[in-house]
Amino acid sequence: MTNKPKQPSPPLPGDCSPTARSFLALTMVPGLGPVRIAKLIDAIGSPEQVLKATASQFARVKGIGNSTATSIAEHLHSSIEKVDHELEQAAKAGAYVVSILDPHYPPMLAQTPSAPPVLMIRGYFDHTTLNKYTVSIVGSRSCSVYGSEQAFRFASAFASAGLTVVSGGAKGIDTAAHRGALQAGGKTAVVLGCGISQVYPPENAQLFDEIVEQGGAILSELPVNTVPDAKNFPGRNRIISGLSLGVVVIEAGLKSGALITAKHALEDHGREVMAVPGRIDSAASMGSNALLKSGAHLVTDPSDVISILERDAYHLYTGSHAPRTANPAVPMPELFDRSASKPQTAPDPIGDVDDDTRAILEALIEPRTGDELAEIMASDTGAIRAKLTMLEIQGRVRRVGSKFERVR
Repeated sequence: MTNKPKQPSPPLPGDCSPTARSFLALTMVPGLGPVRIAKLIDAIGSPEQVLKATASQFARVKGIGNSTATSIAEHLHSSIEKVDHELEQAAKAGAYVVSILDPHYPPMLAQTPSAPPVLMIRGYFDHTTLNKYTVSIVGSRSCSVYGSEQAFRFASAFASAGLTVVSGGAKGIDTAAHRGALQAGGKTAVVLGCGISQVYPPENAQLFDEIVEQGGAILSELPVNTVPDAKNFPGRNRIISGLSLGVVVIEAGLKSGALITAKHALEDHGREVMAVPGRIDSAASMGSNALLKSGAHLVTDPSDVISILERDAYHLYTGSHAPRTANPAVPMPELFDRSASKPQTAPDPIGDVDDDTRAILEALIEPRTGDELAEIMASDTGAIRAKLTMLEIQGRVRRVGSKFERVR
């Protein structure tokens, strides 16, 4: 009997591996971001060794000058001392800490350039099963009713099909997407542009609680108590893209942060970029429509997205997502519940009526006179007017001057 590999248990609030502690200490050193931390580890050996290194060792690393090396060395000790307090605060916020070298770190994000060395996660982001297949939905904070409706519709269908919906938790499109996933009983994840103890926007506090209660997650790369700041949102956007098989943009203006997410997806991460077309005269849709002009996939139904992501999901399934190659001999699995994302047949607006009545109502897709209807239907004008009178009594048509128009 072959023993299956044992899956790691879900982390608990405050959990943090020794490696994650070391990474956390490094991230708290002023001037050390993901790129520099990666350079130091490549040159010196491991996070633990970097914490023990000297200014002269730092200065020998390509791209680290003498002044930066001195600053890093000066701040290392105090940064190490701050780790315990940071972990206490994370536990109070209900979050655990995971490093890029830990098994609970999302592997697709780990593949990306400048991946966060550590993540704080409230809830549980289970990349092995529940959150294995992901898609992000992004767009304008100041969206229209149309944009909100489409975000909710797409997210609901994705969640029903077994995809986890990733977004930024902001007002507008993000909020509609998270709510759509929850309404369908699925999973959704929020990537914050602030610390895990913060709720931004404040009015989404209950929404975030519902996401965690329903098995979703709230993620942040920033120190626990970092307050919301515009400078942090571009970095947040790269994580949204990095976590996802593809990015769906719904209503984004020309300066929308959603376009930053799309740019990361396309240029840095090699992910699919899709956009829902919007009104051509709406400023809120100029960015998303511009994406379509430049080659993004045009999607009008969730099933379009499922089809586009199928091959990428296959690579992820076979373990070949990073190099984007797969063994064609491996059969394509049924990864998604396609029935949940298929276009639904629109209800018949006319209903169960006799053939003559149906013909009249179909012809009244635009206002017409009785004589025009009689000519179209090659029928007696008197018979048509009698039918029109009955339909007017039923409230199905109404008079507009000398013409009739369909009401319902």
